[in-house]
Amino acid sequence: MAELLGTLSRKPKCYSLYHVTFLLLISVVLVYFGYCHLNRRHRNMENMLAWESLGLRKPGGLKVVKLSQMIYPQPDLRSPTRKDVLVVTPWQAPIVWEGTFNTDILNDQFRHQNATIGLTVFAVKKYVIFLSSFLKSAESFFMVGHRVNYYVFTDLPHTVPRVHLQNGRQLFVLKVRNYTRWQDISMHRMEIISNFSKQRFQREVDYLVCSDVDMKFRDHVGVEILSSLFGTLHPGFFGHSRQSFTYERRALSQAYISQDEGDFYYIGALFGGTVQEVYRLTKACHEAIMTDKGNNIEAVWQEESHLNKYLLYYKPTKVLSPEYMWDNRMLLQMTPIQLLQWNMVIRKKRFVILIKNYETLRS
Repeated sequence: MAELLGTLSRKPKCYSLYHVTFLLLISVVLVYFGYCHLNRRHRNMENMLAWESLGLRKPGGLKVVKLSQMIYPQPDLRSPTRKDVLVVTPWQAPIVWEGTFNTDILNDQFRHQNATIGLTVFAVKKYVIFLSSFLKSAESFFMVGHRVNYYVFTDLPHTVPRVHLQNGRQLFVLKVRNYTRWQDISMHRMEIISNFSKQRFQREVDYLVCSDVDMKFRDHVGVEILSSLFGTLHPGFFGHSRQSFTYERRALSQAYISQDEGDFYYIGALFGGTVQEVYRLTKACHEAIMTDKGNNIEAVWQEESHLNKYLLYYKPTKVLSPEYMWDNRMLLQMTPIQLLQWNMVIRKKRFVILIKNYETLRS
């Protein structure tokens, strides 16, 4: 009996120890898997946050800076800077015209933030002939005094001219394949910019400006254009009704815009923003282009049509006036009175489209 009692008295003690050991093992396993799961989520969150701040590039983003002491005329709330043109969109995005910004204030802000601007340009096939004037004029007028990375995409790397660059500016030549049709070259631009934004640009620049190469800078184009997402008004449709815009009107296309929709007509030759926003735009446009291709349809103005569809539903935070995309061919069709009116509105022709023989270039 005593033996039995002793045995019984030891069983609870043994059971308790086993139970505790089992619980400890379970706890260790749970903690281990919990840590792995949470750590994985933490890393994913870090990656997500890093991607969310792509356009800022640094861990804390473009820092809030204290500007230098400056002396300039006080803004007058009773007197708008421009009364002859629209200077703000219905969604409160500024439209950039001469006379609507102070270059000194903006330059001071972006220099303190130590921002780097990337400029992408495609020089494929015969379009390489425009590279020299494009780069030389950019060195004179584009983001002067700021850090700039030129990204030249070309199928002929050996033809890229040597251009003397200012301090803090670099030129990168990136080889791309050629396509038989110029439309395919144009459309694949969205895919290439999207891929490079994710794989490279996010580590190297804060903002991206995407431009055509058959252009020339003729006047100041600076940090006043920078924003989360900007588009540029097509000079050929300035002041026209939305019904006259050459949007894609076929409902089968992903670029389709109905007759009663549309704010402005944006040109595909100049757009940009933070790396994050440019990635979103170019990725969406590329995917829409590929969907159209699968449906055996091509938008009327290729990637420009898809750009307009995107900016209709994802409003730009800044809009550039036709000063930033001027076409002198328009002047040939104007009467003397129209010329006078245009010269009053367009005070500066900052970035101009070069007159050329398209058939020769695309052959």
